[in-house]
Amino acid sequence: MTADIIERILAALPQRTIGIVGDLFLDRYLDLDAALTEPSIETGLDAYQVVKVRSYPGAAGTVINNLAALGVGRIVPIGMVGDDGEGYELQQALGSLPGVTQELLVKTAARRTPTYTKPMLMNGQAPARELNRLDIKNRQPMPADVTACLLDALDRAWQSFDVLLVVDQVSEPECGVVTSAMRERLAELAERDPGKIVLADSRMRIGLFRNVWLKPNERECLSALAAERPIEDALRKLAAAMKRPVVCTRGDKGMLIAGSEHDALLEVPGFRVEGPIDTVGAGDSSSAGLACALSAGVSLAEAAAFANLVASITIQQIGVTGTASPEQVRRRWAYCTSS
Repeated sequence: MTADIIERILAALPQRTIGIVGDLFLDRYLDLDAALTEPSIETGLDAYQVVKVRSYPGAAGTVINNLAALGVGRIVPIGMVGDDGEGYELQQALGSLPGVTQELLVKTAARRTPTYTKPMLMNGQAPARELNRLDIKNRQPMPADVTACLLDALDRAWQSFDVLLVVDQVSEPECGVVTSAMRERLAELAERDPGKIVLADSRMRIGLFRNVWLKPNERECLSALAAERPIEDALRKLAAAMKRPVVCTRGDKGMLIAGSEHDALLEVPGFRVEGPIDTVGAGDSSSAGLACALSAGVSLAEAAAFANLVASITIQQIGVTGTASPEQVRRRWAYCTSS
């Protein structure tokens, strides 16, 4: 990768449309001031005092945050929000991001908006300490009528996407947006339109997709095939099954890529990072970087290098799920190539 490639990618993004099919969560941070803690008269327990509430799109929304920060012109999420207060907060947070359209979101009273509430206890100048997280999740299968609406939205928007990201982050089977019916529809559309880049990321079910590009980490890749080491063999098998490339993320070792038509693997190293890091959201930021670069028409190796560069920026943002702006990308590249 070169500075010219980076500029080519960044210059193309305002003209690109990237779709995201997946699970939208609300990430709600409660900033608690330890100095204001008071005892509850009723229980005698500490009553933490909230001094600030910060709300961000999470899960697939984290990818959206990164796409918006990088400058994608049109970002089209296909997902579900509940008809509840958390859904209102989530849509407010999405509405604050440039380029995001919410016209294909399905709102339903039959589901709660999935929410991660993260209490952050602040004590003087010390870094905030995250207390036990509070989760709102749906543990019943997605209603058939909601799935039908999501499939219809995908069909209507398919032709408009330069790249489509699939973000499957719900652990419970059939309880998220990416159901078996959604995977089947994606497989059908991708088979009919093999030139379309559909990049799927899934915590639990990466091996159940067909006809799409995959982006697992090493654990997900091995788990998909019930395999042990070597990772190289598992990658080749997945790529052959998908008939599409598989991009395996490997933390500070970068990425390992298997094509669909040959045995050679491509290793794309990561960028060295100094000082404290926070890897929460690193996979989402690399997904966004990869999609952005591929939408600009660069090679897969160049796209993987760009994704690694983006992730090397976001992991240095402590206590928040980070993003990378075009200017941060330029500065980081200049630093990496001068040191």
